[in-house]
Amino acid sequence: MTGNAPGPRVRRALRRILPAPVRASLQPLARRTVDRGSVTGAEASLRKLLAPYVPRDHARQVGAQYYLDLLMGRDPPPQVVMDLGCGTGDSVELFRTHNPGVDWVGVDIPASPEVRARQRTDARFVTYDGRTLPFKNGTFDLIYSQQVLEHVRYPAVHLAEIRRVLRPGAALVGSTSQLEPYHSRSLWNYTPFGFAELVAEAGLTLEELRPGLDGVTLTLRSYLDRPDGFVRWWLEDSPLNALIDAWARETDRSPEEVNIRKLQYAGQFAFLVRRPSR
Repeated sequence: MTGNAPGPRVRRALRRILPAPVRASLQPLARRTVDRGSVTGAEASLRKLLAPYVPRDHARQVGAQYYLDLLMGRDPPPQVVMDLGCGTGDSVELFRTHNPGVDWVGVDIPASPEVRARQRTDARFVTYDGRTLPFKNGTFDLIYSQQVLEHVRYPAVHLAEIRRVLRPGAALVGSTSQLEPYHSRSLWNYTPFGFAELVAEAGLTLEELRPGLDGVTLTLRSYLDRPDGFVRWWLEDSPLNALIDAWARETDRSPEEVNIRKLQYAGQFAFLVRRPSR
């Protein structure tokens, strides 16, 4: 595609997802960047680095539950599972939907805003010190970690402990932040490449990365003090992801190319990691 004017799909996407005053202010930016036909040097580099981990089946925006549903939906489903950084513990409902008899344990540090808000008494909760998980080697079939790693002070130690308590061949699934403003004592943001390096260093195998909510939307949400209307973007494609989808349709891009572009600008991304079988 040539020229600077946005194609019709991009214009329709802008009209659908952006309020009129914001849309007007972003139109010049859209003309310069949203509809470009070629990739940047950074994007090409990221594609090369992440090639083994980027799916080619679809490029939908997903969250941590995507991989929970995928693995718990198998026959038989994982039986002994952990929500690491469980907070209020509500993920137990998701696991029980797939497997009513699941052996679920929620693990978290002693004090966090989410732990203090916990009211559940129908599940097992364990406290840990942020460094050593109080379980035997090879205990778990699946560990779930939704938006936790950005809050972990010692991520390399944390991932090594996850490897220890997973049985061989078992999985760690979840999501973490890349382009997300400070929230709830967050310490870090991870690029997808940086995350892949940490996973490998811990002796784990990264299988997939998928894009979540885009970073522009997360930044606006934080700047506007988390208005209720932003909740919708966890349930449907967030604005920048919708524009990338429009670009992909007009320029006939593959799911792999779309995933790379979305991952480059993702506020959060989801992951599927395994402990090697040997």
